[in-house]
Amino acid sequence: MQQDVIEKIVQQVIQNLAGNAPVSTATRSIPKAARVAMLTAPEKYEIKEFPIPELGDDDILVKVEGCGICGTDVHEFVKDPFGLIPVVLGHEGTGEIVKMGKNVKVDSAGKPLYVGAKIVTCVMLEDDPDITMFDLNKQNLGKSNVYGLLPDDDIHLNGWFADYLVVRGGSSIFNVSEFDLSSRILIEPAAVLIHAVERAKTTGILRFNSRVVVQGCGPIGLLCIAVLKTMGVQNIVAVDSEEMRLNFAKKLGATAAVNFKNYNGAEALTEAVKDAFGGYFADFAFQCTGVAMAHRNVYKFIRRGGGLCELGFFVDGGEAPINPHFDLCAKEITIVGSWVYTLRDYATTFDFLKSVKDLGLPLEELITHTYSLDEINKAHRDNLAMTGIKLAIINE
Repeated sequence: MQQDVIEKIVQQVIQNLAGNAPVSTATRSIPKAARVAMLTAPEKYEIKEFPIPELGDDDILVKVEGCGICGTDVHEFVKDPFGLIPVVLGHEGTGEIVKMGKNVKVDSAGKPLYVGAKIVTCVMLEDDPDITMFDLNKQNLGKSNVYGLLPDDDIHLNGWFADYLVVRGGSSIFNVSEFDLSSRILIEPAAVLIHAVERAKTTGILRFNSRVVVQGCGPIGLLCIAVLKTMGVQNIVAVDSEEMRLNFAKKLGATAAVNFKNYNGAEALTEAVKDAFGGYFADFAFQCTGVAMAHRNVYKFIRRGGGLCELGFFVDGGEAPINPHFDLCAKEITIVGSWVYTLRDYATTFDFLKSVKDLGLPLEELITHTYSLDEINKAHRDNLAMTGIKLAIINE
């Protein structure tokens, strides 16, 4: 009885020091080993178990709650384009802090961290440690490492497709305890689109009244539509080949949808997109497919003096032949490329997710299928088969 009273008093003291944050009891039951889904060969994950290492003074141990499956994970699953095998993948993850080193106090935005906090990671700033949340130079994060794309080492708990993740000192991390699990899983991919729209805005062409076409309605394209909707863009046309995705695009804010399978050739598709805009070309286009032919076609949708943001090629998707005269020079199109995100884009993403809730957009429905860690091979095969929209691994 006395022990219970003492324990409650200690918990209350810790809670007060953490700014009245909830304190988890997870530290009482941390196992000695953790399971990971390790990609050991193309199209082959194996569940392996490794000891949970001793934490350094700047490290954090996170109990993984869930992680989305990204197109990058699927590329690595099929062909290992990054040469990482064997590797623990998963970079769209979130979980709960269960143990911290003594030096850990606040996250990358200065928000308190504590045992029980729900967190996401951003990047490990190895190539430029001077980049911070408040750096006025909004440079891209370049070659910085990401959990879930780290080469295997003696820690092993390097990706979110696991029971536990070791977050090392020097990593960027955010306390996102105010968000539900689905929202937290979508933070990383949403940040990709926040960055892309910020890049698009630098052209001076993307405005509230712009006619915007979004080509490719996988998770990235659908998130693009949601971001555009929350920033006030009212005239959005979605282009894809899957009716389920096009229907969901309308739920997230697209005013019209065009299924390219219904049209024979780029000219017919262009006319369909124009018809969806009431007979006008698009002012701006977002190309989200990662397919070279789609990049070639997207120029045809855009008016003279319009703009384009290409964000679909995180890996080599092949060459895209265009006609420099007709596609670029004669139209004077302004093009920006977009690559991943910056730390500041994460902060903007949190506000985006709050705006989504305020507008009543059903973003949580983007995650259509969930799997256990033991089902990870099936999950990746289902992703390749375009089953559902966003697939995720959830730990019970």
